[in-house]
Amino acid sequence: MKPASFEYVTAESWDAAAASLAEHGDDALILAGGQSLVPVMNFRLAQPAVLVDVNVIPDSAYLQIDGDSLRIGALTRHVRFEAPGIDGPLGRLLPRIAHHIAHLPIRMRGTFGGSLAHADPASEWCTLARTLDAVMIAQSVTGERRIAAADFFHSALATDLADDEVLREVELPALGPDWRCGFAEFNRRAGDFAIVQSVAAIELHEGQIVSARIGVGGATETPQRSGAAEKALLGGAPTSELFAEAAGAAADAIEDFLTDQQANADLRRDLVRVMVLRALEDAVSAG
Repeated sequence: MKPASFEYVTAESWDAAAASLAEHGDDALILAGGQSLVPVMNFRLAQPAVLVDVNVIPDSAYLQIDGDSLRIGALTRHVRFEAPGIDGPLGRLLPRIAHHIAHLPIRMRGTFGGSLAHADPASEWCTLARTLDAVMIAQSVTGERRIAAADFFHSALATDLADDEVLREVELPALGPDWRCGFAEFNRRAGDFAIVQSVAAIELHEGQIVSARIGVGGATETPQRSGAAEKALLGGAPTSELFAEAAGAAADAIEDFLTDQQANADLRRDLVRVMVLRALEDAVSAG
C-alpha cells in the first residue's frame, strides 16, 4: 500500500522542528529513522498532513559522558550502539541490547529517540530507559522540558510528549565500576519483536548487592521497573538462589499482562520469571 498524501518539511534545527509542530499541531508527525512510522503510514493507520523530517539536523547523533550522565542524541542510530562507545558497565550493556533489535537494515536507519517516542511495548530501548530512570529532553517553541522515564510512557504507543514537542536528547546514568548489567529477551525468531525482555543492573559492595534496578518490557503496555525484585535483591549475595527469588517476585508483582497471538498472560508471567533470572545471570557473568 501507499501512504496518504502529505506535505513534506525538512527541519534544519530542533527549533525549526518544534516550530513546525507548533504550527500544525496533531496534523504533523516527526520523521527520524522511519522504521516504525513509514509502515503504519503505508497501511494508512497514520495519516499525517505534514511530515517533519529531522534527519538533517546537525550534531544530533552522539554518545557523550557528561559528569554522572550519558547523553544520547535522539538521532543516534541503533547500529551505533553495537560497538562499545563508552567505558564501564553501561558501555558493555548497550551493544548487547542493540544486537537484539530487529535486523541490520533496520538498525542502520532506526534511531534511539524515535524508538522511545514510538513507545512500542516490545522496544528494547524503552525497557532500558525505564530500568535506569532515563530523563527525556523534549523541545518546543517555549523551550525544553525534562521528563522522567516513569512519567514518559503512558500506554502502548503513547507518551507524555505534547503535540508541539519533539524528543531531542536522552540522559542515562553513567553507572560506576561497581555496577553489573545484564539483558535477556525472548522472541519466536531472531529479529522478531520481543515477547518479554528484561534489563538488570546491580551494584556490588564487598560481595553484597547494595542497589538494584530491574526492568521488564513486552509483558505489559509500558515498560515496568520491578520494585519487588529489587527489594528481594538488596543486601544479599549474587547467588542463583537469590536471583531466582527476585525473578519470582518480579513475575508475581505484575498484574495487567498483555495477551495477544504471541502469548497469553500465563506464558508471559513464566517468561518474566525466566528473563529476569537470565538478565541477572548475564549481569554477573559479564562483569
